[in-house]
Amino acid sequence: QVQLVESGGGLVQPGGSLRLSCAASGSIFNIYAMGWYRQAPGKQRELVASISNGARTNYQDSVKGRFTISRDNAKNTVYLQMNSLKPDDTAVYYCNVQGYVFSGRVESWGQGTQVIVSS
Repeated sequence: QVQLVESGGGLVQPGGSLRLSCAASGSIFNIYAMGWYRQAPGKQRELVASISNGARTNYQDSVKGRFTISRDNAKNTVYLQMNSLKPDDTAVYYCNVQGYVFSGRVESWGQGTQVIVSS
């Protein structure tokens, strides 16, 4: 019913930047929340940033001032601009989308994109 396609991960040196994208397609509509989570080896998945359909944003403290989440409602796409990257940002990043399909509410996850911050 809902497909999420992520892109933009990769290897970057400390202090560098990456931009992640996640496009939702299928029968989803009225997407009320979009977000990015990450999971480092041996750690639990954690929220990085989220954005509502009213463009209200929320960030994990460790990324405030460095990461910016945004969305393009016309394209059902969420972005995560990551600047001043640190080795601790190394993780698999997953997008999360919450909205509706005709049968009711739905929550979908992307397949994950690897981000490695290393010199």
